[in-house]
This record gives sequence, C-alpha cells and structure tokens, in this order.
Amino acid sequence: MFLKRAIRKMFITTMSLFIIFSIYLIPLTETKQEVMEANLEIEYVTGLGNHSIYLLNKDQNLVKTRILLDSKKVEENIKTIIKNLTISNTTKFPEPLIGVIPKNTKLLAISIKDKIVTLNFSKEFLKVEEEMEEKLMEAIVYSITELKEIEGVKIKVENKSLTTYPSGNKTLDDVLTRKIGINKRYEFTTIQDINKVTIYYTTKLDQNNYYVPVTKYINDARDKVDIIVEELTTGYIYEDNLMSLVNEDLKLLNARKEDDLFILNFNNALFDVDGTIKEEVLYTISYSMFDNYDVSMLSFQVEDKEVMHVKRKDLP
Repeated sequence: MFLKRAIRKMFITTMSLFIIFSIYLIPLTETKQEVMEANLEIEYVTGLGNHSIYLLNKDQNLVKTRILLDSKKVEENIKTIIKNLTISNTTKFPEPLIGVIPKNTKLLAISIKDKIVTLNFSKEFLKVEEEMEEKLMEAIVYSITELKEIEGVKIKVENKSLTTYPSGNKTLDDVLTRKIGINKRYEFTTIQDINKVTIYYTTKLDQNNYYVPVTKYINDARDKVDIIVEELTTGYIYEDNLMSLVNEDLKLLNARKEDDLFILNFNNALFDVDGTIKEEVLYTISYSMFDNYDVSMLSFQVEDKEVMHVKRKDLP
C-alpha cells in the first residue's frame, strides 16, 4: 500500500511538472481562451484531483479554495474534505482562511446511498457558536457536493440525526443540498415573488483572487441569467471586500438553454483590451451559471459566434 501511494504521488508530481512545462511551451500566438480550454482539459484528463472546499475568511464569508484529493474512494475523499474543514492548530491555507467545524470534532462514520452521504460526527460538532451555525452547514454541504458522486448530505451526531441547528433555534432539513444557499443576503422588501440567485464574486488574499459565492434573496422575477449578468456588471457592490472584474459595458444579447447546454451571447465587451477573456470573468460567470442551472456545458458567444465553451466537470 505504501509503495502504491508513493508511486501515485510520484506520478502526480511528474504530471504536474509536465503540464507546467507544456503550458510554458504554448506558442504566444494562441489566444488566452484557447490556452484556458487546454488547461481545463489537461486538468480533467490527468486527474490531478483539484477539489474546491469553502473556508471562512475574516469577513465571515465562505471562500472557494482548493485541496488535493488523490483517492479513488469517495469515502476517503470525504474524510479529507472534513479534515480540512475542521479547525486545528495548523493550517496550509492562506491567512486568514480557516475551517468552520469545531476543533477536536471527529467523523465517526460515513455512509452513502443514492448520492446522499450521511456523516456521523462526535459530540464536539455541537460546540459551534450560534452565529456560525449556518456557515457550518453551508461549508460542509457546498464542499462535499463539489464531488460529482454526492448530491446531498445528512448530518448525525453520536448516531442521532440532527433535526435542528445545534442551538435548537432553527429546524434542519433531513437532506441538505445546495438549495440551502451560501453566504446568504436577504435583499427583498416583500415576501411576494422572491427569487433566489447565487452569484460568484472575487476577493483578494495574498495578492491572489479567490471566489466567493453569495446567495441573494431578492424581489426580481427575471430569469436568473439576466440577474447574474446585471449583478456582475454593476459598478456598485454593497461590500468593499467583494468585487467583480466583469466589464460594466458587458451586455447579454440573448441566452437560451438547449438540453444540457446553456448558450450565452454577449457583446464585444466580453473581451479584454488585448482581445482575450479574463480568467476571473470566465469563472465568475461560469460558477454562477452552474450553481443556478442544471446544465453540463456553457457556450460563450460574442455577436452570435462561439469563442469559448466551458464544461462543468472541467472547472477547478
């Protein structure tokens, strides 16, 4: 077993170096979107295991970051995710990203049936502060449902199903899915016609951009795609720590869903000044679309001509 693990780690290291070297050799005449598509395909094909989890920053927002999952067993990958979500004395993540599961919490058991995972935690799980209860559930659900094998999560503590949040102030669904939302903001003024939309913004940590999903509850009956584009192109964002790098002049000319494909047709403002599409623009739109629509691929068009397609499975 140790020999197999060592060989796998050597393979991952070798493939990582190969990918970096290959990307370096890509001719400068290729467009950035072509390079990005190549990168997405390479990452998927080689199975490097980049997996997103959601950690808490100093602004009390859950931030999308990555860990390496190198097991072929879903249960082992879930254990790794939970370990990284648990508060500890050491961290490999950038400051100030931290886990939300209370310190010393143990994962006692895992069972999976029909894409629903049941997690049985030790009693330390209940020691979460009341103001962090929702963040705790959101981080677990969003992190684990990044696995293609999992669509929902059940929570148990010491073999007993958790039917309320640890404080007992709010009931908890038997099966938790992404419908619970994340980093929730309530911006509606009436209980009529409430639309729930999850939009990905960026935030800067250690001079790098990270993605922050925000679920908004608003009085807006428009299609979610229209709300997403408007929110990302609005110059004014309510919080200084969240930003969008999408050009304010970007217009969605039309959009349509065809089976498992969603086609987005924009004006020329989708391109940056150098004629490429910024990575942050591509990702904020793609993450937002995939969180709100059950499709596996997006087609990005400019003036009715496809310039990029993004597969859900290839996004980091």
